[in-house]
Formats: sequence, C-alpha cells, structure tokens
Amino acid sequence: MSGSDYQAPESVGRLQQRALIVGVLALMIALYGAVRAPGLFYRSYLMSFMFVLGLALGSLGLLMLQHLTSGHWGIIIRRPLESAARTLPLIVALFLPIVFFGMKELYGAWLDPEKLQKEPLSEFQQAYLTRGGFQLRAVIYFVIWLVLMFVFHNLSKQQDAQKEDRAVRFRLNMLAGPGIILYVFVMTFAVIDWVMSLSPHWASTIYGFLFVVGQLISSMSLMITVVVLLARTEPFASVLQKRHLHDLGKLLLAFVMLWAYFDFSQLLIIWSGNQPEEISFYRTRLYGGWGVVAVIVLVFHFFVPFFLLLSQDVKRNAKVLPKIAIWLVFMRLVDLFWMTRPEFTSQAMPTWLDIVLPIAFGGLWLGLFAFNLKQMPLLPLGDPELAEAIEHHEH
Repeated sequence: MSGSDYQAPESVGRLQQRALIVGVLALMIALYGAVRAPGLFYRSYLMSFMFVLGLALGSLGLLMLQHLTSGHWGIIIRRPLESAARTLPLIVALFLPIVFFGMKELYGAWLDPEKLQKEPLSEFQQAYLTRGGFQLRAVIYFVIWLVLMFVFHNLSKQQDAQKEDRAVRFRLNMLAGPGIILYVFVMTFAVIDWVMSLSPHWASTIYGFLFVVGQLISSMSLMITVVVLLARTEPFASVLQKRHLHDLGKLLLAFVMLWAYFDFSQLLIIWSGNQPEEISFYRTRLYGGWGVVAVIVLVFHFFVPFFLLLSQDVKRNAKVLPKIAIWLVFMRLVDLFWMTRPEFTSQAMPTWLDIVLPIAFGGLWLGLFAFNLKQMPLLPLGDPELAEAIEHHEH
C-alpha cells in the first residue's frame, strides 16, 4: 500500500469548500448580533465555542485512547481523529474574543464589583477568579493541548515514514496514558474557569468529567459519520466493514452510559445533600421551561440512543448508525445550552444567535477538518497492526 492509494476523495474537498462558505456567511450574520446585543451574542458564543472545543479535544482524547489500547477500532478512524485534533489552532483563535471582549458580559458575577458586594465570594475564590489568572490559566491549558497534539501528530508522521517500526509504536503507547490523564486534568480546570465560574457560588467535583465524556460522545459520533461517508467511495469503500461499525457503536454506547452515570451521580449527591449553595444549579434547571429542556436531554441524549444502540443490528447498520451519531452531536449542543444558559435567563427559548453561531463555528471547524484530512493518507500505513485491522473476516 502506498500513500497515494489512500488519499481523501474529491468529496472531502467539496465539503471543505462548502463548509467554509457556510461558516463565513453565518459568522458575518452573527457579527450583527455582536453589535446590537453583545450580551446575547457572547452567551451563544460561549456555547458554540464549547461545542467545537469538544469536537477537537474529544478527538485528541480518543486518539490517545486508541494508542493506549491498540484497538483495531481506532486504526480505522486514526486519520480523522488526527485531523480533528489539528483544528486546535482554530479553537485558540475562537477563544480570543472571549478573553478580549466577552469577559465582562459572561463573567460579571466575579468581575463586577457591585455584584461582588451583593454576593461576596470567599477569599480563595476572589484570589483565584481574577482577569489575569483567567487569562494565564487559559494560555497554560492551550499550550498543553497543543503540545499533545503536535507530539502525537509528529510521531504518527514518523510512523508512516518508518513503516513497521515497533519503537515508534512503543513511544505512542507510552505517551498515551500520561496524555489522557493530562487531558482530563486540564479539561477539568478549563471547565471550572470557562463554564462553572458563570455561577461562582456553585461547585461540583464531577463537573469536569461530564464535559470530558460529552466531548468523547461528540467526537465518536463525528468519526462514525465521517467513516461511513468516506466508505461511499474508494479507497475506503473496500476497508470499512460491519465489525468496525459494531466496535465504534459499542464505544459510543459506553460513552452515552458513562455520561448518564456522571450526570445522575452529580444530581443524586447534590439532591441528597440539599445544601443551599449546591442546589442552585438544579433549582434553575429543573423547573419551568428549563425543566422541559432537561427532560428533552434525558430522553433524547440518553434513553433513545441507549435503547437503539443496544441492538447489534443497529450498530452494524451503515445507514442507521450515522443517523444516531448525527442526532447525538445535535443533542450535545442542546445539553451545552442547558448547562450554560440558565445562568443568564429564566427563558428556555433559544435566540437566533443560538442557531447562527453554532452553524458559523461548525462550518469553519468542518472546513479546517476537511483540509487536514486531505494532508495525509486516510489510513496509518506505518502501523504494524494495520493489515490485521482491515483484513476481511466478516461473521
């Protein structure tokens, strides 16, 4: 096999062009909202940013998980995972408006002296939640993520150049474990800064894990959709098999169950403790219009995908599984809406910016993802396990 045999098909180039056009047009429309209603704009901006951040970081996490376990499931999606992880520079650029223009709109609860006088924070919170500290920690987070991205990308290129080199595979395997721990640890602190601090009087120790698992759901759903679309044409049409889809579907089911477990654990612990400073999160999210959104998330983010993915036939069906995956990507956006927006309003209805900004960010992100996907062969040709991973032995 040579690299030229496994180049991305022309459809990837068309996806890149169309996604970028849609993304740029939607962003231009959204900028009107930034001028007219900056408060609404940055609330939608934060939700959309966390959405595309999840696609990139979830892919980085899955990439490291595959190197750690050496599972055949990950060899099929290795290149799309690497392409998604390499969109992190775009994520950095999208974060800059939050730092330079949106902090007052989003984090007034701990930046506004008047609000602090009415609802004072503890000494530790006041020392931790500062503009300078927020910006410095953000730099640290992105540096760590970018270093992980570059390390695994360069080792992957090295593996392709030095085919069947077990030493490179060993380094990938050895770095993956610490990399996963670092990713989860840093993501937890990032979520505390960027989302939990919207309500600085509330805290949850499991909050970061909710976002990490949500990112894995987003990324795995995207990967399932991508490989099925790639399998419509050669060279991927002769590579993707039902057993690969089955493995990916089982992992998606596991992540959905893990997300539900973390979400329910947080609710159960806070509900049983019934402490005034802890129940504020659910007091605004389980009643009225937000209660309806909570039920929608529960039913369509967990119950429906859970029961569908229990079926082996569904997990092996190249027509049904991608539809479930696309639906879960959409439900991740709904869940982020439910997690972030009640801190600002009791109205559970989305604004037009909640539609336009995710389309803008999603279009730009997909455009860069498609561009990255064209830069390397669609399969890791230097991986010693590749031949076994793509061998046809359907049962």
